Amino acid sequence: MSVDPNAPTQGAGFPAGPRREHPARYLVPAVVAAAVAVGLGAYGKAHDPEGTAFNLAGFSSTSAVKSWLATTAFGFALIQVGSALMVYGKLPGPSWSAALHRWSGRIAFLVAVPVAVHCLYALGYQTYSTRVLWHSFLGCFFFGSFSAKMLLLRSARLPGWLLPLVGGLVFAVLTLVWVTSALWFFRTVGVTT
Repeated sequence: MSVDPNAPTQGAGFPAGPRREHPARYLVPAVVAAAVAVGLGAYGKAHDPEGTAFNLAGFSSTSAVKSWLATTAFGFALIQVGSALMVYGKLPGPSWSAALHRWSGRIAFLVAVPVAVHCLYALGYQTYSTRVLWHSFLGCFFFGSFSAKMLLLRSARLPGWLLPLVGGLVFAVLTLVWVTSALWFFRTVGVTT
């Protein structure tokens, strides 16, 4: 029996089946997440804090601005959770639930960026108390896990549990960042502008 060297090799004795994705494709978002988190932490630790990054008219301090922006981002993150439950059919919702989910996420991120800039530039990565250490660590971890979530959104054929898991992690970390900063500020200083 002779073998034709030009014959196609597809199905060369192996049954055809669904194409499996290699698990290493999840490694890229994880590596990017780690690089973002470590990069932000390294910058915050190496950078000499400037004390202030910005202030907005009508606010008594940059801490008040940061706390209100963080609270706004957290509010939009709550909308994210509710709209995600609608998108996944766990709650009834309007046909525009997916658009609400996308836009609330975009707004939450855009509002969180000036808070992160202020934290990194004005305050740096601080470790002088347990609360501040956790806030610094979780703030860096939030932007790393958010980066991983954004990369996973572009991946085809994700397991159905992965995106809700990563999204839930991002929300949980943002909640802890908010608790260790804005909520602490409001409880310590008072709800001021």
